[in-house]
Amino acid sequence: MGDRGTDGFEYSNLTGRPPGRIISAAGRVFRGIRKVQAQVEPYAHEWEQHNRAALARSGPLWVALGDSMAQGIGASVPWRGWVGQLALEIPQYRLVNLSLSGGRVVDVLRTQLPALEALPAPPDLVTCLIGSNDLMNPKHRANAASGMAEMLERLPVGTVVGNQPGTFDAALEINALIDDAVARRGLVLADLRDPRTRHWRGKLSPDRFHPNDRGYAGIAAVFSEALARR
Repeated sequence: MGDRGTDGFEYSNLTGRPPGRIISAAGRVFRGIRKVQAQVEPYAHEWEQHNRAALARSGPLWVALGDSMAQGIGASVPWRGWVGQLALEIPQYRLVNLSLSGGRVVDVLRTQLPALEALPAPPDLVTCLIGSNDLMNPKHRANAASGMAEMLERLPVGTVVGNQPGTFDAALEINALIDDAVARRGLVLADLRDPRTRHWRGKLSPDRFHPNDRGYAGIAAVFSEALARR
């Protein structure tokens, strides 16, 4: 997906081009960023409304923990994010999406897990995909491993947890922690070190950072296969 700055911008898209093309490419990318960022509030509002309705019903409960990808930012509508696409495959579950755009591991620890623990009854299914925002920003990267280790100890047994597709040192450290928790605590791995979630040509939204509908379909497929193993 290219080399990014801390704002997620793919700087590699701009290298080796004549100045006019650089300006044009930058304009397109920044317009794309504005377009995708405009989704944050309405997508969050839609999930809040959905969560209230889901909690008012009865039946098996699924709680999704995570960041903007669980919100579906970058998809054409919230339900075309990976959580929404997976929900279409398991309609027997009431889905409560506790994710937060811009969320980091600390947000799962401080906000999302306490909200899960405050539910009237334990959920029947928990999914968690978090960490990319921690790894993307150098000031958060240093504490990513310790936060992830704490989170993995607190996730309910049977949680389906996604790892990181990256191969740089910090991502490998996070993945080693996840692999250990899967083996030791009975978590279930959704392995995103998969060609469907490592190759992104044609699968990115206009901001060149978040997946589009097609990109999210690959993540949903990996989680769906993990659920089948669960």
